[in-house]
Amino acid sequence: MSRDAHTADVIRTARLDLLPLRVEHAAEMAAVLSDPALHTFIGGAPATPEALRARYERLVAGSPDPAVTWLNWVLRLHQESHLVGTVQATIAPPTAEIAWVVGTSWQGRGLASEAARALVTWLTSRPGIETIVAHIHPDHTASAAVARAAGLKPTDEEQDGERRWRLVLPS
Repeated sequence: MSRDAHTADVIRTARLDLLPLRVEHAAEMAAVLSDPALHTFIGGAPATPEALRARYERLVAGSPDPAVTWLNWVLRLHQESHLVGTVQATIAPPTAEIAWVVGTSWQGRGLASEAARALVTWLTSRPGIETIVAHIHPDHTASAAVARAAGLKPTDEEQDGERRWRLVLPS
């Protein structure tokens, strides 16, 4: 399957627009992701706007592996017209691996669950995807709740200290 088969579309939910990532989002997203506590389970530390811009340039350029597609979105909250987080899908058919992050100021409102459900729904209509997975730190109960809300179930598999969650799509 060519990488052209998978391109990020705008995805709309009741409260969010999932907008394809652009390099220009880096400055605003650096502020959204600036709380060091946000990185407790996802690792790393808050990035400067410049470092995030360089990362977004790499992400927007796409995977160097032609068999893998990187799709990334920022989350814009309708009522505030403000970016609040990101979702991503790494597609290597037949699997799509997903991840999400919502800035600390916007957590606890169900936004990550809403975005993850929308992403999973969107992915189910993409050709060649049979399984959706996420990797979640075993102590990250909020992220586990997001995965569960998106239809994923925990497995006994671990990778790099994280539990694999999986949704097998009906054939």
